[in-house]
Amino acid sequence: MGSKKKSKSKQIKAKQRKKNTRMFYLSLITLVGVGFLVFFFLSLFDYIYPPTDGKRTVIAPIVKREKQKVKLYFSDPNERFLIPKDRYIPGVESSTDKVKKLVEALISGPGTADLAKTFSEKTSLRKVSIKDGTAYIDFDRNLIDFHPGGSASEMLTIYSLTNTITINMPSVEKVKILVDGKDLKTIKGHIDTSKPFTVNKELITGNRS
Repeated sequence: MGSKKKSKSKQIKAKQRKKNTRMFYLSLITLVGVGFLVFFFLSLFDYIYPPTDGKRTVIAPIVKREKQKVKLYFSDPNERFLIPKDRYIPGVESSTDKVKKLVEALISGPGTADLAKTFSEKTSLRKVSIKDGTAYIDFDRNLIDFHPGGSASEMLTIYSLTNTITINMPSVEKVKILVDGKDLKTIKGHIDTSKPFTVNKELITGNRS
């Protein structure tokens, strides 16, 4: 008789534990659902009725970054001058990211037959860093391997990069070229690239939109 009571008691306790477990998970799911709905309606309210002081109350405000208009400097077909071309790049938060977008846009080329690219499309950007007004632009080995060579081509590559960065980024005064994270003495043996470069506006002519 006693054993039956113990067995029945164990069954009751087991059922109670299962019930408590179900209630715990149900409460957890309800709490998460309510939290999500509160977050959603707060975000929706701020979006429809923005506060007059411009401050949003949502936990993670929606950030819309407009595209930025910049000037990229490509070569004329005869490799004598640099010609500015207007381009739009994605809006970014940091100066480093903006420099990265500028360099990537240069590598992609002008997209028109009347201007010449100054980087091979096989060139890859490895890293960008900025320190004390100098932008350090680190390329892979393809910068050298796929460069056409010649003093004019080297000069236009260097100053299309330098002018594009320094003119669009007032906080950057100099540009240092690296390859595989190391100092570059020269691209193809014509121009010394061991030191940083500053803007060269004498090479610029014309204006393209």
